[in-house]
Amino acid sequence: MQINLTGHHVDITEPLRGYVDTKFARLERHLDHVINAHVILSVEKLRQKAEATLLINGTSVFADAVHEDMYAAIDGLVDKLDRQVIKYKEKRQSYRGGKGVTESDSDDESLAN
Repeated sequence: MQINLTGHHVDITEPLRGYVDTKFARLERHLDHVINAHVILSVEKLRQKAEATLLINGTSVFADAVHEDMYAAIDGLVDKLDRQVIKYKEKRQSYRGGKGVTESDSDDESLAN
């Protein structure tokens, strides 16, 4: 996954970039189709804001988080994105269909034997 990291009123240091990379690796566990991630880190007075847009198979997923600490804002951002990616994945699997085995189907099979 390609991560574009931008800072508004904040310098992007190597430790900060490494932290974002390790946290976003968690998202790759759920989907291997994440093409691009655009992350914006900004500082406004006492607010540290992290926002990101993921591009997944032509679909954009956006989340943001605000906290007093930049690392905590990144954690909150990744948590929100993680939930959204799981929701996207489940929705996509449900569209594919496929009839699952229901309780009545398994009872009919056991009676037939």
